[in-house]
Amino acid sequence: MINHLKDWIIEADIERMQAAMETGLVTSEELVRTYLERINQYDSKINAILEKNPDAIQIARDLDKERKEEGSRGKLHGIPILLKDNIDTKDNMMTSAGSIALAESYAAKDAFVAAKLRSAGAVVLGKTNMSEWSNFMSSSMPAGYSSRGGQVFNPYGANLFVSGSSSGSAAAVAANLGAASIGTETAGSIVGPASQHAVVGIKPTVGLVSRAGIIPISSSQDTPGPIARTVKDAAILLGALTGVDSEDSATFASEHVFHQDYTPFLDVSFIRQARIGIPRHYYQHLDSERLAIMEAAITTLKNEGATMIDSVIVHVEQQSWNNDVITYEFKKGLNAYLSQLAESVPVHSLEELIAYNQNHAEAALKYGQDTLVRSQETSLTEETYLQKKQAYGELPLQKGIDYALNKDHLDALLLPGDVDGMYIAARLGYPLISVPAGYAVHGVIDADGDSTKGPFGVVFSGRAFSEPTLIKIAYGFEQAAQHRVPPQLD
Repeated sequence: MINHLKDWIIEADIERMQAAMETGLVTSEELVRTYLERINQYDSKINAILEKNPDAIQIARDLDKERKEEGSRGKLHGIPILLKDNIDTKDNMMTSAGSIALAESYAAKDAFVAAKLRSAGAVVLGKTNMSEWSNFMSSSMPAGYSSRGGQVFNPYGANLFVSGSSSGSAAAVAANLGAASIGTETAGSIVGPASQHAVVGIKPTVGLVSRAGIIPISSSQDTPGPIARTVKDAAILLGALTGVDSEDSATFASEHVFHQDYTPFLDVSFIRQARIGIPRHYYQHLDSERLAIMEAAITTLKNEGATMIDSVIVHVEQQSWNNDVITYEFKKGLNAYLSQLAESVPVHSLEELIAYNQNHAEAALKYGQDTLVRSQETSLTEETYLQKKQAYGELPLQKGIDYALNKDHLDALLLPGDVDGMYIAARLGYPLISVPAGYAVHGVIDADGDSTKGPFGVVFSGRAFSEPTLIKIAYGFEQAAQHRVPPQLD
């Protein structure tokens, strides 16, 4: 038995928890109870947890019994994991994308990723708060707000940006309210929050992890991915999520390239042979403190032996976000998802959702729903959509990430964790990894006259299915830099 488990669990990684369970020092039930106690104690300040799994303790108890009688299933056996609230779970929790319209919607079956986690022996601890409809509801809605869950706050400071729709998933992991979490990303919604919360986020290549059973935005760009406190934990989680799924045809492309274990790529020596590009265009907007963090990261990588190629050109002038394509995919995908919900759920189409929100405006429309309305009103035909989608992807392939990596024989690009650089990767469905890189003054003065320092991360970008290489680079940087510091919650 571990004394002071409530202290031991802070910053404990998956490997450490697993070792403690294997040697009988702690049980999964004790881990779950301790995390639930932390949620009860601290989440009122953060608002990251939308719902706790009422069956989590019993699930952990059953897994403890299984470990004793049959042995461990592997690295995630008994590990408490949080899921974003747009991921279906067939249990006693709802799946609502943060919307009060789906506040009583129980999924008919697990999403692919939820089923994979359960099969690996993970305990689904709860659902995390998020930007409602993954921030595809209103152009004026702040990141991290949902009508069902309210506003997510950054545990490093209530006035700090939470970024992206997976804000609750990142804030919860940063505050040690779970071992790790699963977020989803369309454009920046995993790596953005990870960067702002001093955690690691992996946005996989679209097709590496199935989207089946996840409330969608874009069939071209959506992907679930892990958020954790270390690169190793994120790699462990990623390996549990991959696989070909007949319900998501995008996964067919990963059939011969996915791995079920990414921990062999935790290789600090790789950094000595890595060639990393610096696209200065994406550094131009940075204030002096964040620019200093990026320069320090470049220096760290150089000191570790990486070859840094400065002023890499990634053409951006024709890579703007294409609203026509995304709104079309959102309408089509959301209608398909809503149509199969139980009759007891009050909405079964985007049109019905808009009407429901209007009829419950006081609770549902604090920030309006102009994005939902724009999606409903799209006049794009399937033929025009396909033409636009083709054009949407061609230029970045010719002049974007692939062009830059091939031209200078690069393994990855180094980007700041808060910029449009993630959009060029999103457009192609390419992978990203965010790693803590430092802390910068937010610029807001609090009641004591002090400015708040908040986390800031670096993002490594690469070509399709280059997760093994990005993990090697991210791990090498993390081990050299060691910038992760937990927030002070007391």
